Amino acid sequence: MAVISALLVATVVAVIAAGMIARQVQVTRSVESESQRVRGAWLSNGVLEWTRQALWQQRLREPMTRLDQAWAQPLRGVRLGTENGVFDGHVSDEQSKFNLRNLILDGQLDTLEVAAFERLCAELGVPTAQGNRIVQRVVEAYPKRLRPPPSTSSAATGFDSGRLTSPDAESQPLPATRPMLRGLDDLAGLPGIDPAALERLRPYVTVLPAPTWVNGNTTTAQVLAARVPGMSVAQAQAVIAERDRGQWFINSGDFLNRLRMPQMSTEQLRLGITSEWFLLRGQATVEQRRFGVEALFYRSEQRRPQVVWSRVGA
Repeated sequence: MAVISALLVATVVAVIAAGMIARQVQVTRSVESESQRVRGAWLSNGVLEWTRQALWQQRLREPMTRLDQAWAQPLRGVRLGTENGVFDGHVSDEQSKFNLRNLILDGQLDTLEVAAFERLCAELGVPTAQGNRIVQRVVEAYPKRLRPPPSTSSAATGFDSGRLTSPDAESQPLPATRPMLRGLDDLAGLPGIDPAALERLRPYVTVLPAPTWVNGNTTTAQVLAARVPGMSVAQAQAVIAERDRGQWFINSGDFLNRLRMPQMSTEQLRLGITSEWFLLRGQATVEQRRFGVEALFYRSEQRRPQVVWSRVGA
């Protein structure tokens, strides 16, 4: 009995010790994981600040935005500070894409932009019905006017009591009925939208907080062809190839001359040579842990780039 009792006591002690060791290992791993997460967050913040500085320095050197500049080069194994971590990713010019925000102008559909988006969808093989559904979702995300806003002179004499029967009520915008879009991922759960269609649109379409022009020095042939009525993708590819050999567009008039579209005006083309919106996307690695990093930057002419939003995830 004494031997059996001793064995039972030894067994209980071993079980308790094993449990304590297991809990200690779990706590240790949890602490290590949290430490890596914090270090990854610091590394990500460093990447954001590095990108802000790179975009600003480029803007100070030259106002034109082109694909041969430093910001457009891939980021490989970037080390920041003394942390044992690296970052790999790239910065893309969001004004090289079609901005869905452009579909709405003063609370109404912009017919030029809708036509350009329809041409882009047709070129990418996105069904018309799905393209129309996306347009409708954009419309629902912004205030809507039943008729164009009044001119300054008529607005001064108009009367709006705040009621629906007011003489000027129809000129007032109706509130948005859906949340504002922040990116294409917000369209993923939209009924009638094929996920494959969204993936085809992703390299060429963006959603920005404000209307933008398309930067002709960074855009793709598909977006350029959609932007210019009557231009085929083959013609756009020839223009893009010429541009990428170093013959960058220098102003709006240069677009008209080289696109050979004398019947169009620069207002109709809505092409530019500078950009204000940039997207950083990549991955920070700290020891064995990886973090996805994504951030939208706004760079104006007068101030350093701002981080509009950022996402850091495992």
